Amino acid sequence: MKEKVVLITGGAGGIGQASAKEFLDHGAKVILVDLNEEALQSAKSNLRSENIHLIKADVTNEEDVESYVKETVERFGKIDIFFNNAGINGPFKEIKDLSKKEFDLVMSINTTGVFLGMKHVIRQMEKQEHGTIVNTASNAAYIGSAGMPAYIASKHAVAGLTKTAALEAAGSNIRVNAVAPAAIDTDMLSDIQNNLTPGEPEKSGEAIKAGIPFGRFGTPEEVAKVVFFLASDNASFVTGSMYNVDGGMQAD
Repeated sequence: MKEKVVLITGGAGGIGQASAKEFLDHGAKVILVDLNEEALQSAKSNLRSENIHLIKADVTNEEDVESYVKETVERFGKIDIFFNNAGINGPFKEIKDLSKKEFDLVMSINTTGVFLGMKHVIRQMEKQEHGTIVNTASNAAYIGSAGMPAYIASKHAVAGLTKTAALEAAGSNIRVNAVAPAAIDTDMLSDIQNNLTPGEPEKSGEAIKAGIPFGRFGTPEEVAKVVFFLASDNASFVTGSMYNVDGGMQAD
């Protein structure tokens, strides 16, 4: 990964930071993109590397997306790896209670943000005639889940976009894959636990662990290592794939 340029959206989050560290540890230059500037600065402080560049951007705004791609290329000359990772849970409501505004917010970040990122990064990678993209899907791309209709719909869409982009970009030597994490010990999982059992997150945590064959939560670092593999030359013949990082939940 030495001298590789890695662009990560949702870079201030748990999986974003863990992935940034994995790439930095292997010599890459990393650009973290996030809407939360304070969180970006905190991430930079945590990672303690001179090879980090921060960009504040809204992944749902096409001008912002064009801008973060342009700024990366102007500064580093290329984009070798794009980890298209930004996402939110959204409100925990059943379909009948969910407003269109709430639905649209989740879809705009989790799906439109992924689409826009690929749209503008693929254009750059086509000029380079190489590149690799890893999208963040979820086990939610395979299942239904009562109370999370927008999130489920958004991640099903990410799976479809990943496979479509892989077919469209293969002729330009661009690989596109996705990781599908589940029950990873991040703020998003804490949010789920607090919504399932308000005030008693450990109670729902134990219930979630009971449904995981490994019997524990995954770590952001474990996701990061799969992202790193997919982005590396070790996965040179892998494209259009979804890699589960879920402790065996999809095998159950």
